[in-house]
Amino acid sequence: MTIAIITLMLLAYLLIASEHINHINKATTAMFAGVVGWILYIIYVGPDKGYIAENVFMRHSAYFCSIVLYLLSTMAIVEVLSVNGCFDFISQFLRTRNTRRFLWGTVFITALLSANLDNLTTTVLMLIIMRRLLGNRRQRLYVGAAIVIAACCGGSFTVIGDATTLMVWTKGAITATSFFKAMVLPALVAMVIPVLLISFDLPDTLDINRRHIVYRGDDAAMPLWQRCVMLFLGIGGLWFVPTFHRITLLPPFLGSLCVLGVIWVLNEVFNRHSIQSDQPILLPGSDRRLQYEVLQVIMFLIGVALSVSVLVEIGAMQSVGRWIDHNIHDIYVFSIFTGVLSAVLDNVCLVLSAVSIYDVLPEAHSTYEQFFTQNGQYWHLIVLSACVGGCLLPIGCTAGYALLKSEDMGLWWYFRHISGKVLLGWIASLITYFGVDFFLR
Repeated sequence: MTIAIITLMLLAYLLIASEHINHINKATTAMFAGVVGWILYIIYVGPDKGYIAENVFMRHSAYFCSIVLYLLSTMAIVEVLSVNGCFDFISQFLRTRNTRRFLWGTVFITALLSANLDNLTTTVLMLIIMRRLLGNRRQRLYVGAAIVIAACCGGSFTVIGDATTLMVWTKGAITATSFFKAMVLPALVAMVIPVLLISFDLPDTLDINRRHIVYRGDDAAMPLWQRCVMLFLGIGGLWFVPTFHRITLLPPFLGSLCVLGVIWVLNEVFNRHSIQSDQPILLPGSDRRLQYEVLQVIMFLIGVALSVSVLVEIGAMQSVGRWIDHNIHDIYVFSIFTGVLSAVLDNVCLVLSAVSIYDVLPEAHSTYEQFFTQNGQYWHLIVLSACVGGCLLPIGCTAGYALLKSEDMGLWWYFRHISGKVLLGWIASLITYFGVDFFLR
């Protein structure tokens, strides 16, 4: 039975990595493998299946369901802010033909939003804004690639900015402040270098779409000051989630649900006249892709979590850890291998697998064990390599998939024009990380 489960998971990983070839949605593959894997395991344990179902399975479910609830609440927050026009300032700020202002403005807004929201939500939001502004497809490909890089790097230096960092933080392997100090400079370096190289491939002026309707003032459903209040409370509230977790010791999703509750109450108050008069609150042109893409990722995450958890229970992940300790015994080599593999296999799969191989050690009795204590280098390098390495190809991260679908971009084009730039940024970020680590220690 163990061999059957491992074979099933390997086939599922292969199908996930080749989604762009077989055209089978990776969320479907992950969900099928995870559910069937647990069914086979329950059948295998026999008389103990009651204990496994009520205790072991529920323990794993509590872990990944807390992550899913966090992602759902952040998606809802972004949806409420978006339909009320709270992100309109981005389009107004970026409406310029100057390449430098447009590209770097887009990149730093993306990184800032991604540090507070999950990177897929940020990527889809920024790609929608980019398509409204840019008319030239070739320019959209380069700017879209820069958005993907900025979203992945921006989400990698906060514990709430990416599904991978959220998983490591929820496991207790890192703390918010220490992680930010160690990762912010390497992540920014990994972002700035490829974006700088991308800027050389763009002309001095961009083909900006003209407005089809002349702007005659603030025609949004909500006054500017109300939108600013909602945006400040939404983004600022999410930034407070790690502090909420540290003070109360409650799961992070409760903090994000609290923020959602505040935003929702404000939405009801600010739009009370529209609600009472049965007028539509949605702004014209509201795009529903934001919900669709994020829901797909959530289903994929559930499937991957189910798959990895059953591998943990049959002892496969522990065997992998022992093999790595015996044959590699070097977290630097392993993290680089993880980053390279992230280019072809979704980085969420790899990070969830990597954090399941080892436990967080309460104390270290050797130099090697120091890597696996809380805030140890192993957890940092896995996240950094997976997030940046996942940008080597667009199939390596969910943000890259959003760009593939949005612009119908080819893998070969991305490999020829973007992958080398990302690789240089990744190498520079690793050098920066060890420099920062040496300084902090």
